[in-house]
Amino acid sequence: MKIPYGWLKEWVKVPWPAQELGTRLTMAGFELEALESAAPPFSGVVVAEILSAERHPQADKLKVCQVTTGSGPPLQIVRGAPNARAGLKSALALVGAELPGDLRIGAAKLRGVESHGMLASAKELGLGDAAGGILELPADAPLGKPLREYLALDEAVLDVNISPNRGDAMSILGVAREIAAIAGTKVTGPRIENPRGARTARGERFPVKLDAPAGCPRFASSIVRGVNNRAATPVWMAERLRRAGVRSISPVVDVTNYVMLELGQPMHAYDLAKLRKEIRVRRARANEEITLLDGKKVSTDASTLLITDAEGPVSLAGIMGGLRTAVSAETTDVFFESAFFPPGEVQGRGRRLGILTDASQRFERGVDPSHQERAVARAVALLTSLAGGTAAAVALTENVKHVPKRGPVKLRATQLKRLLGVTVPAAQVTRALTGLGMKVSVKASGWTAVPPPHRFDIAIEADLIEEVARLAVWNKIPETEPSGPQRFKRLPEEQPAERAVLEALAARGYEEAITYAFVDPVLQEKLFPARPALRLANPIASDLSVMRVSLWPGLIRAALENRRRQQDRVRLFEHATRFETAGSATHEIDTLAGIAWGPRLPEQWGVAKDSRGAVDFYDVKADVAALLAETGAADSFTFEAGELAALHPGRAARVLRRATPVGWIGELHPALVRSLDFTYAPVLFELDMAALAVRRAAFEEVSRFPQVRRDLAIVVDESVTLSTLAERVTLVTSSLLRGLRVFDVYRGPGLEPGRKSIALGLIFQDISRTLTDEDVDRLMASVVRDLRESLNARIRE
Repeated sequence: MKIPYGWLKEWVKVPWPAQELGTRLTMAGFELEALESAAPPFSGVVVAEILSAERHPQADKLKVCQVTTGSGPPLQIVRGAPNARAGLKSALALVGAELPGDLRIGAAKLRGVESHGMLASAKELGLGDAAGGILELPADAPLGKPLREYLALDEAVLDVNISPNRGDAMSILGVAREIAAIAGTKVTGPRIENPRGARTARGERFPVKLDAPAGCPRFASSIVRGVNNRAATPVWMAERLRRAGVRSISPVVDVTNYVMLELGQPMHAYDLAKLRKEIRVRRARANEEITLLDGKKVSTDASTLLITDAEGPVSLAGIMGGLRTAVSAETTDVFFESAFFPPGEVQGRGRRLGILTDASQRFERGVDPSHQERAVARAVALLTSLAGGTAAAVALTENVKHVPKRGPVKLRATQLKRLLGVTVPAAQVTRALTGLGMKVSVKASGWTAVPPPHRFDIAIEADLIEEVARLAVWNKIPETEPSGPQRFKRLPEEQPAERAVLEALAARGYEEAITYAFVDPVLQEKLFPARPALRLANPIASDLSVMRVSLWPGLIRAALENRRRQQDRVRLFEHATRFETAGSATHEIDTLAGIAWGPRLPEQWGVAKDSRGAVDFYDVKADVAALLAETGAADSFTFEAGELAALHPGRAARVLRRATPVGWIGELHPALVRSLDFTYAPVLFELDMAALAVRRAAFEEVSRFPQVRRDLAIVVDESVTLSTLAERVTLVTSSLLRGLRVFDVYRGPGLEPGRKSIALGLIFQDISRTLTDEDVDRLMASVVRDLRESLNARIRE
């Protein structure tokens, strides 16, 4: 949340400069993420007035302006801004001025007409994104005054991270309350009164009925008539909104945003002329539809809370207003709404619909249930001062039974000391809790505190201990030596060091990725259609709503993002947890996975073009085999052809260790390659980390006797794999086989269809004697006989 320092000072006396304030807020639990000025650095820009604006003789879109800064002769400025007109006060960048982006202003000729400076737009000054015209300043802006000084653009803006449990602090008022508690001062702020309705019937009100009081127990409203919504929002308000990260739109919309940022109470403004008969807050009917302000049409269910009129829904309660009753430039009569919705009514609903708004964020975390009238009164006062109009008194529709009430919470002195490890003076505890707006009673055993209405996060004793700790104790807890020795468990010998595993893949050209543990349910269902997944009750987004059953969905999205960013070669791996469900149980499995996409080798002058073909199954299999070799037991792993819905049939294999499945490797299924818009088919692998158990090297005597090599060419069926051949040969030759090499594979004339010829090099050696020719002949004969019987092999002459 971005907080302008000057806005804070209107609500509380801040005894520290911005940097120290950020440090103190961080120590109190609100981390300062950034501290910046209200505008990027620029110089040489002053307030000026356009005396005349004539059309350029050589260009229809350019204007020749005579501009004064209040002293000296007028300056001639050529500018193409459509809003440049006589009498307008704007920002003039003088010759020699330096603007953001290292832009230096000099004298120039534009289509033959001299220009001595530049009338600047908000975008050119770093004050906004709009570049359609020059910056417009109020008529009372002092000529010649530096713009940075006039608009206070050196004001500090604190970017503070508000934790999810502290919705009460998501406003200027909320942060001011924290500062007052830290500094021991009081919150002040503008005086906010209920409008008296001098020229509008004080009793005028639009009918409001609460048909679902549990979902909306309080609804404050007011009618403002005769508003000029075409008026320009004053610079002071537009600037405050911009510094807080909100774009200025129109007086009515800007006022609702301003009040939300200032008081933390979301509001909505309706065009009164578009509302029909009455307002009802009720549950949605099945499949009831509403078109929202952003033009998106959503369908609701019976659990959704709606604000409706006689014609149907006008707002998705606590999330976003409807398009049908939206205010526009033609709006003259406004109906302000400020309601209270309990957190449970809003939590998760916006995300399920793919909508996340400032209002829903605040309602989900908890909004002060006593501030609705105050927010409407503040909005009415601001709007009538900016855009005219007359207002009726604030009307409140309330169901007291359902308004949340904060009960007392007990704090024991003994428990406070036990958890913090220090004794906190009783007066200090009382002062800390009282400073947070709590009603505190001191008892012999401790304290009883009633939290204020806005503190939804305080419900148990530990919450009070946390408040005392962060406000009174953190920086006073002494450093003490641990009372007992610290003993670290040894890493099991067979467990591989994570760093060694990751470095092995990095050495093969892979880069480590970190992805979300929750993934897109649509993508995961495509990859693993028959595998159940754990669904989140309150996802952060609709496309991140289930826990991953594999690391592949996250890696595939990362690869696609890299491709969108013009990366032509991607090698990524991730070490993380996947989640398998079995009935009501969920198992977390430590997993290593990777993806390779694009050319086999990086582009380089010494690499032939035909060597840069797309990566294939065997390239990634070599990477996985190199990783498995790091276990010291490469011979215990085998690759067995298999089928998985996510992988290309015939180009996929199951990885086994001693006949136990431990992973998969394969090319992505062609249908998924097309639907995901890959230009090449990526190759993926996934292994259980537990399967990478290391076999520590044991001493083996090196034979002093010579090796004997014999070559053997056999013809077998195409379905026979090398691992099957190697297994049969090893079984027959026992411990005398030192090596098995494949040096040729032949298919073609001279062989039966469906058969292939494989040439093997068998290397024999004994540890205790020299092998004779007769010994080796017997071994070769046994090998040939076994292959004939078990694999229907024949010797190729």
